[in-house]
Amino acid sequence: MCLISFFSLIFFSFFLLVMGISYLFNDFVLFIEWEVISLNSLSVVMTFLFDWMSLIFMSFVLLISSLVIFYSREYMLGDININRFILLVLMFVLSMMLLIISPNLISILLGWDGLGLVSYCLVVYFQNTKSYSAGMLTALSNRIGDVALLLAITWMLNYGSWNYIFYLEAMKFDYEMELIGGLVVLAGMTKSAQIPFSSWLPAAMAAPTPVSALVHSSTLVTAGVYLLIRFHVLLVDTFIGQLMLLVSGLTMFMAGLGANFEFDLKKIIALSTLSQLGLMMSILSMGYWKLAFFHLLTHALFKALLFMCAGAIIHNMNNSQDIRTMGGLSFQMPLTVSCLNVANLALCGMPFLAGFYSKDLILEVVSLSYLNMFSFFLYFFSTGLTVCYSFRLVYYSITGDLNCSSLHVLNDEGWIMLKGMLGLLFMSIIGGSMLNWLIFSTPNMVCLPFYLKLLTLSVCLLGGFMGYLVSDVSLYFFNISYVNYNMSSFFGSMWFMPFISTYGVIFYPLSLGMSMTKSFDQGWSEYFGGQMLYYSLKKYSLFNQIVQNNSLKIYLLMFVLWIIILLWLVFIM
Repeated sequence: MCLISFFSLIFFSFFLLVMGISYLFNDFVLFIEWEVISLNSLSVVMTFLFDWMSLIFMSFVLLISSLVIFYSREYMLGDININRFILLVLMFVLSMMLLIISPNLISILLGWDGLGLVSYCLVVYFQNTKSYSAGMLTALSNRIGDVALLLAITWMLNYGSWNYIFYLEAMKFDYEMELIGGLVVLAGMTKSAQIPFSSWLPAAMAAPTPVSALVHSSTLVTAGVYLLIRFHVLLVDTFIGQLMLLVSGLTMFMAGLGANFEFDLKKIIALSTLSQLGLMMSILSMGYWKLAFFHLLTHALFKALLFMCAGAIIHNMNNSQDIRTMGGLSFQMPLTVSCLNVANLALCGMPFLAGFYSKDLILEVVSLSYLNMFSFFLYFFSTGLTVCYSFRLVYYSITGDLNCSSLHVLNDEGWIMLKGMLGLLFMSIIGGSMLNWLIFSTPNMVCLPFYLKLLTLSVCLLGGFMGYLVSDVSLYFFNISYVNYNMSSFFGSMWFMPFISTYGVIFYPLSLGMSMTKSFDQGWSEYFGGQMLYYSLKKYSLFNQIVQNNSLKIYLLMFVLWIIILLWLVFIM
């Protein structure tokens, strides 16, 4: 089943890429409406929008998911239910496809909820307490966005159609449309894990690594960004856009800082995803939606590769994810580590790799724009933090000696996993330049002063040097983390957001729900409602049945009782 899915997805990926390029060059859009059922004046219509953006994005999603499924053949080899796992992944991809091609809020909700439901199934795939907690946090955090989308659908009923694509131009001049836009932005924030909904994204690492490679690169977390790219008109020169810029900048900063305190390999990469999502959201809120989409695609390539390499290392380390137990992997697993390094350098924005074309362009455009000092600082400092945690990861896992006391047979002989990784390695090298030529047909000339032009490169080099110092010097000479324990605890636990989310989203609402159920539904309303009625009718019907038994003793007894009552009343009177 893996091979059939792999070849089918690869074929569709190339087909959609060719279609997308032809649509892009010819400026062609295909809008399909399919009337499912018509009853009197009511017509249920399914709509699809095929333009260059949706086709190219679908092509990338299918490419990454095909390689992830191929990779899973070896990674999930010990799983007896591997076909069920593949079917879940395919359902996940199908939900994403539905979301991408929908210009209609109703059909978007179908894909949106499909992603939420299947992601819950995949997060709890390894059935243990940690997975159940992570799955519940993921599902309930995303439900907030689902409710916002439902409210937007309800409000949009006033316009006579849910095809938001027709109302994009009117959105900026209409108060109601601004309200709908606010709800859509809230939905996008929950799905893309912006502050204060960030805690579910690292928790979702409880899923198998191939799922993480798919979810955290091109599907679930990017659904919110993609939705807001479609609604980008709402974010330009509006209060929602300014608020979004602040929130996404803080998300980027918080995730970059947190990754420098983390020792779990998968969580470092998850926080890296969160940081990049903040970057996409912030440049989108400034109105540069093409740049956000460009970085969305390039990020998907190297982040999926990064997760796959991490999965191969974890697989070889007997499921150990702590980077402190790793070391010297460049001698044991040279090919995997080469892929990891290329993905890491692409993430840092190394010239001429995939990430360079999008990140460098974003930062130069930010330098060119009218932007406040705080947001400017967040952009560049977060970029430095990205390089810092990347070099820290390299220092801990690749250099030095193996720090694990037990014997590990580390090798590069997982050929199926390596073939999956090499496909993405190729795309991580050429993907950025290819997309740059496609999306921006005329070269972008950003003219800046010399020192401002060198600022991006300087920040990256400084971040890399700081990453080395944080790993080497502080580890052996003066352990900063333990000296400033409160500070490192605050930064290392995502500004205490997981605790707030766990208690605010799961514990207290569920406890309140249980109390209300026991007090009202199963308490007072039962006592004065259905149960009381049932017991009363039962009691009176039993009495009636006794009376109707035609027993002379009963009638005599009743007669005597009535006589006594009458005599007593006469006596009182």
